[in-house]
Amino acid sequence: MSRRFIIFFLVTLSVFCGYSIAYAYIGPGAGFAVVSSFLILFLTGIIALMSIVIWPIRALWLYLKRRQSFGRRKVRRAVVIGLDGMDPRLASRYMKRGLLPNLQKLKESGSFRPLRTTMPSISPVAWSTFSTGVNPGKHRIFDFYTRDPKYYSPVLSSAHIGSTEKSIKIGPVRIPLRRTSVKFLRKSKSFWKILGDFGVFSSVLRVPITFPPEKFYGTCLSAMCAPDLRGTQGSFTCFTADSNGEEECGAAQGTTVSITMQGSRFRGAIPGPTIGSDGNSRSLTLPFEGEVNPGAEGVRLKIDGKRMNLKKGEYSSWVKLTFKAGFRQRISGIARFLLTELEPYLKIYMTPINIDPEKPALPVSHPFYFAMSLAKLYGPFATLGLAEDTWALNERVLDEKDFLKQAYDIYEERKTQLVDALRKNKDGFIVTVFDTTDRIQHMFFRYLDDDHPANKDKDTEQHKDTIEHLYRKMDELIGEVFQKIGEDELLMIISDHGFKPFKWGVNVNTWLWQEGYLVLKDGATPGDKWFAQVDWSRTRAFAYGLAGIFVNVRGREKLGIVNPGQERLALQVEIKEKLETLRDERKGSKPIRRCMLAQEVLKGPYVEEAPDLFIGYASGYRASWNSAIGMITDQVIEDNTKSWSGDHSIDPELVPGVFFSNWKLEDKTVALVDLAPTILSLFGSAPQGFHDGKVLTLSPP
Repeated sequence: MSRRFIIFFLVTLSVFCGYSIAYAYIGPGAGFAVVSSFLILFLTGIIALMSIVIWPIRALWLYLKRRQSFGRRKVRRAVVIGLDGMDPRLASRYMKRGLLPNLQKLKESGSFRPLRTTMPSISPVAWSTFSTGVNPGKHRIFDFYTRDPKYYSPVLSSAHIGSTEKSIKIGPVRIPLRRTSVKFLRKSKSFWKILGDFGVFSSVLRVPITFPPEKFYGTCLSAMCAPDLRGTQGSFTCFTADSNGEEECGAAQGTTVSITMQGSRFRGAIPGPTIGSDGNSRSLTLPFEGEVNPGAEGVRLKIDGKRMNLKKGEYSSWVKLTFKAGFRQRISGIARFLLTELEPYLKIYMTPINIDPEKPALPVSHPFYFAMSLAKLYGPFATLGLAEDTWALNERVLDEKDFLKQAYDIYEERKTQLVDALRKNKDGFIVTVFDTTDRIQHMFFRYLDDDHPANKDKDTEQHKDTIEHLYRKMDELIGEVFQKIGEDELLMIISDHGFKPFKWGVNVNTWLWQEGYLVLKDGATPGDKWFAQVDWSRTRAFAYGLAGIFVNVRGREKLGIVNPGQERLALQVEIKEKLETLRDERKGSKPIRRCMLAQEVLKGPYVEEAPDLFIGYASGYRASWNSAIGMITDQVIEDNTKSWSGDHSIDPELVPGVFFSNWKLEDKTVALVDLAPTILSLFGSAPQGFHDGKVLTLSPP
């Protein structure tokens, strides 16, 4: 059967059934190809049939592969639980108080060490090193986002989503086909892919920087950097009947939508994806209506024919939102709603619209039907990479109670998925990362520090024990997992970094401007985001994101003016020495502990793409919010008054992660980069030549 005939068949089938093969849309920084549910089922049937036909061949191949390593295997099953951001000092403090009995048991009968993190100590960087066993100079992830060297605009570091348009001519008719390409930008090879080459099945759940999911022998559910349905990294919506409520609803990081009131009844529209069609684009919306029910302290809501009651302060379950993109063309997402106010004005919060796991518009799992099967078994779940809505709490659209409820609901979803993997994968590798520890510490660290600037005008007592409760809850999780682990099986509890208070921000771009390294256009005043008024023809250096400083290098950046080689090196050293002497005169302290040249701390083929200087902030400091988005202000040191009051984007020596194991570890020190070659070795596969880490010496109890 020719390829042309197959395409003709699918196109004809889609036309007669009223479905389109793909419908692309472009959101802020992302795009989608939405596949119809009919086509998903059709292709799934074909794949299932092919799987049955080739099963004997595949089974024989896996048997031969497994035989190669089986004799050398030291473990039947290994389970890694990632508790993002768990801090060894806090864990030790709570263990001494007897609050973490299961972690204490692991420490006494197995092992506990601080776990050296990466440079920089940022989650996407650290988890990429965990996945690959190499330093950032080899896996190419240095921050959440980086600059486009042509336009100096922000781009995601880990994935590129773009749309292409083709057409098929059938006689006189030309049928447009729009598709989306999703490219994985992290380099090097994950150790579970290597395990798969040796016939070891891996269950990889919510490990950061796994979007789009790579193909390997196992299952994967994507995590950090998986977008929402609008193509952003998480944009909430605030519906309000207050015509002047834009500022109150946090329009800076979310979307504010007006509700039209007519007595007790109201109407509005949910903003959806922006789709491209024939060179034009339009934003899709989904209308809704409702009625206030004052006696019940709630509202009745109707969306797309579905009715629900919202009670003040209680989240709805996941609601399926179907946007109509054309004749029988549908884009499906899911969201949750929360009634936050009835008086004086009606206000309703909506989470970012997650990709619907039952009808995924982008691949959020491997195989692609894995997310669908989980949703069918256990119900819909969050697919957004950064699912806990920290910005809604920062903007005070949510309060602490609402945020904690959301975070722990997502935790329960992850726990269900872990239990499913433990039940099904009895002879292989399992890794699950829980974001809960990271997100809650980011937002509640101020409660551990009475003089934190973020405490101003906020509660400081009601949630004082939140982080202690968080660690105890994670300890309970470990206890439950420990009960499901055999005596000959390996359990590791790890975190990618620890935590410190984030009390003061350093606006590095303001400092660079004051020192003459960053220059504004003639007549321009500071205050614009993303370097809008910067004169690149006179700028020698600029700070981007949370990691460090880029030199405007000739031949690398489009408008670069600093010659590579000695001129660039001299500028790096000059900036380094000046920053290391910077003082916070208000506190009488040094905000920057040390500054490091990229070529001295990284090794590999992608060092040239890294920031030229990494800044190791002292405890209490971090890159300021304004500096991270390329905004110059009138202050170098700024108080951090947001609820996001703890962080780890500082000198990596100050924020190691944790390493617990039920096996004895003989090594005195352990680093994230060591875990990939160690796990490979335990399954009988030799570490690869490109690995930077060492094989740890672990002995079963």
